[in-house]
Amino acid sequence: MPIVVQKYGGSSVADVDRIRQVADRVATAKAAGKDVVVVVSAMGDTTDELLALAKKVTDCPARRELDMLLSAGERISMALLSMALNARGVPAVSFTGSQSGIVTNDSHTNARIVEVRPFRVQDELERGKVVIVAGYQGVSYKREVTTLGRGGSDTTAVALAAALDAEACEIYSDVEGVYTADPRVVPDARRLAELGYEEMQELAEAGAKVLNAQAVEFAKERGIAIYARATRGGEETLVRKLPPRSPGRVVGVASETGLVSLSARGADGSAVGALLGLLDEHASGGKQFQLELPDGVLSLVLSLENLHDFPRLRQDLATRLAGRVTLRERVGAVSAIGAGINARFENLRIALDTLASMGATVLGASTSSFRISVLVTENDVPEAVRRLHRALVTEGEPPRSPAD
Repeated sequence: MPIVVQKYGGSSVADVDRIRQVADRVATAKAAGKDVVVVVSAMGDTTDELLALAKKVTDCPARRELDMLLSAGERISMALLSMALNARGVPAVSFTGSQSGIVTNDSHTNARIVEVRPFRVQDELERGKVVIVAGYQGVSYKREVTTLGRGGSDTTAVALAAALDAEACEIYSDVEGVYTADPRVVPDARRLAELGYEEMQELAEAGAKVLNAQAVEFAKERGIAIYARATRGGEETLVRKLPPRSPGRVVGVASETGLVSLSARGADGSAVGALLGLLDEHASGGKQFQLELPDGVLSLVLSLENLHDFPRLRQDLATRLAGRVTLRERVGAVSAIGAGINARFENLRIALDTLASMGATVLGASTSSFRISVLVTENDVPEAVRRLHRALVTEGEPPRSPAD
């Protein structure tokens, strides 16, 4: 039978009633003659609540112990959904990430999947069971429990879909697909019917929460189509390989907060090496890095999302690199995404002019072939998103060249 992998986010399994609704949807897919693998996130805000609990114990919880704690949330969801299905007469079994064969590197709280060995999943599918898998988690080659970072359940789903040669990977949340901006911030944001892998990955990297960037990377490598849907039904967004779009077309605006910028002027090789070494000690991956030589102008942006010992990092920066590195907190980023967005400079000029017109302080900017990202203060982020969406996306047309 064809295999379908379904992933349900925290809002979809937030309480018992919603878990029952998910069970009904899964039972329908099973009755339609499909083998079904379901990946679940933790219920509602469970992960945030567990993290807050850890922070009450210590400002800098050990990453290994955080993984042991945070991975409990998905285990609760998987067991309850399995119970709900069995109560409906649909045979089901639940597995943790390690039981499902999700093998990762040893980077606690932000691990990457390196291999999937789905033998137990395949065995249970052959027995006619629905398999429920705890998302967001795996086991390292050192046999340690690991978690995949925020949105990691998406990655679990896509990785399993690839390993099982599934016909589809369906990602369910409380939003009908992917929009040109967060509808809660931009009320007139439009749903996108289709997106290419590159555009979706850039949107995810820039802060869009519908899909996880690593999950899209997996899908691109394996050619897996992703269907982003709302659990309640309705429209969807299909993410797959597409022909190149018209250069310059902006498909969406995304944003993120909770960033920290580090800068240094006159940084020599030893200073750069010391800073990067310190960041590696804290397992803090950078969002952006720029070094200009020979003047030694260094700029670096970090996300606090998976950096759970930031107070200690701040202290170490002050102690070991005092006077050499300047740290700025409460930074946000607003990004415009589109294939060939920088084929000409018009989109960048419009973005900078738009932010200047609202009085936003631009702290930095970076570009790629798919993205324009501008750093601003966190307070400016919501209005910056609305203004950039109006200026670059609302019409949905690429900038015209003078010859047009």
